[in-house]
Amino acid sequence: MNTHRWLRGSFVYVILGVAIVALWVTFVGGEGDADQKTFRDVATDIQAGNVVRLVQSASDSTEVDVYYREGEQEERVQTRIPPNTNVLEAFLAYGVDAGQIPIEVEPASPWGGILRALTFLLPTLVLVGFLFFMMRQSQGNNSQAMSFGKSRARLFTGNRPSVTFADVAGVEEAKEELVEVVEFLKYAEKFAALGARIPRGVLLVGPPGTGKTLLSRAVAGEAGVPFFSISGSEFVEMFVGVGASRVRDLFDQAKRNAPCIVFVDEIDAVGRQRGAGLGGSHDEREQTLNQILVEMDGFDSSTNVIVIAATNRPDVLDPALLRPGRFDRQVILDRPDIQGRRAILEVHSRGKPLEEEVSIENLARQTSGFSGADLENLVNEAAILAARRNKKTVGRDELTEAIDRVLAGPQRKSRVISERERLMTAYHEAGHALVARMLPHSDPVRKVSIVSRGMMGGYTRVVPNEDRLFMTKAQFKDRLAVFMAGHVAETMIFEEQSTGASNDIEQASGIARRMVTEFGMSRNLGPLAFGKKEELIFLGREINESRNYSDAVAFQIDQEIRALIDEAHARAKAVIEENSAKLEGIAQLLIAQETIEGEEMEALFDAPRPQPDLVGPPTGRPSTRSTRPTDDGPPAVEPKQPERERPGGRGSFRPQPAG
Repeated sequence: MNTHRWLRGSFVYVILGVAIVALWVTFVGGEGDADQKTFRDVATDIQAGNVVRLVQSASDSTEVDVYYREGEQEERVQTRIPPNTNVLEAFLAYGVDAGQIPIEVEPASPWGGILRALTFLLPTLVLVGFLFFMMRQSQGNNSQAMSFGKSRARLFTGNRPSVTFADVAGVEEAKEELVEVVEFLKYAEKFAALGARIPRGVLLVGPPGTGKTLLSRAVAGEAGVPFFSISGSEFVEMFVGVGASRVRDLFDQAKRNAPCIVFVDEIDAVGRQRGAGLGGSHDEREQTLNQILVEMDGFDSSTNVIVIAATNRPDVLDPALLRPGRFDRQVILDRPDIQGRRAILEVHSRGKPLEEEVSIENLARQTSGFSGADLENLVNEAAILAARRNKKTVGRDELTEAIDRVLAGPQRKSRVISERERLMTAYHEAGHALVARMLPHSDPVRKVSIVSRGMMGGYTRVVPNEDRLFMTKAQFKDRLAVFMAGHVAETMIFEEQSTGASNDIEQASGIARRMVTEFGMSRNLGPLAFGKKEELIFLGREINESRNYSDAVAFQIDQEIRALIDEAHARAKAVIEENSAKLEGIAQLLIAQETIEGEEMEALFDAPRPQPDLVGPPTGRPSTRSTRPTDDGPPAVEPKQPERERPGGRGSFRPQPAG
């Protein structure tokens, strides 16, 4: 391959060199340009004695160089005689004596004829070289001019696997599903003997960072087969038909390397529902999707090629792509629970020297709602912090700091604030922490800080002790009270309101509205859902909310939301008034050391933290509730990361979602 590439490059350089030499001979010549004189004028100059000598070219007999005397130097002038004419005879016709002037004959150079021949062959050589270069480029895999339709998939061989199932943790159910895919690739004959058809496609669905790409590479590593990786956006180009050509080329390569795995990341970029775009039904993206549908359904039963695709938007995919025969299996990857987080942290902490006091169990409890990518980033940030501090091991301080960096960003030590704003931030966060600690259905406080991070001036982080699938009305009410606590504390202490509680008020209003309109937690309106969110598949996001209720119901909804917020405000105020001394203690401790851990804040209280009442069926009556969630069961809270505070906010209550 290298020799062929060297020869091809050398051929191009030879063509360029010959072209330069031929152009130099043609336009520059051997000795530079000379003046031209007629033969009659030269004969007159010879009779006058001004000519020193004549030199006739052997290669061109019609060309004669005439040399004049100019002081101690000679000046050359060119003239021409008729073809097939002797120089002496030509001058005798004009009365010039043969012995009057010496005549020399310049010997012919062997290179002159060659260079003049190359001058005529130059256009042909350039044309042939250009055609040869274009043909070689069009046949190469790295063609830029003629390879628009070639697949850009990256091939990873299976003889040296880099990722296996041992490197994937926290998704045990998904791994069990994909173990069968490995068996299909390894022992296809066992399934074929029973008449079983090998699944053609597996769709991995889950939020970003849950390990879809990593899991697909682990399947290829376990099976020991080639692995083609490509993104859905790499199929689509501005020229219609290019994407379909790339799909054909990709599946042709896969069939030649069978058994193998084809991994298409972010398949929603090319697999969106047809007819939903602005370009009609004949644009490039839809033609590419049609070709994918044909290729996946046209596999030979003996071809061991499995397509694994990943997406976090299964709702926008075309129904024809999801039917059996194409993507036979759909594997859901959600954010890991506490056991999954513990396993993921153990995987990513391999090779990193952790101190003995570091507890993976405690770290897993503090990272509720983190995805696998978040946990990997957490451990990596902790190692970077330890190296920056010139430590040989990674300690609990670095891991705690890494959690804050992942959630809220790095510390802004250069931010200068006035003493009054610092004092208001301390009481604001102390209000959040106090109410969260005193209410029984609120999550425990893990950390309170007035150190600026990102766009926040301070924050209070609460983390549940256990993973949750559902949220109750009592938990929502306590959370609303905690949100309003910062605003209440500022008003009570400083008798003034600021913009620091803007983010808290916004989040509280959103939760109250969802309680009334989505979760059916309104006493007057009952278990009804109000409003229907419309969504355009082409844009892939919510556009507007259709109003399917009357103005009278809208007024009642506003009243219910107002009642929930007023109740939360009153509860927060009652707690702060009853425990004003504790509020002062927390605020002064924050001013003194800027950050308080959960254990330090708990030491300020004499009585233990109130425990929530257990919710269960009445005594003597069996429970009719199923332990499995159903479609018409209680609404689940989406486990998504908390939104960062908008610019201009001072402090924020940070409820960490349950996984």
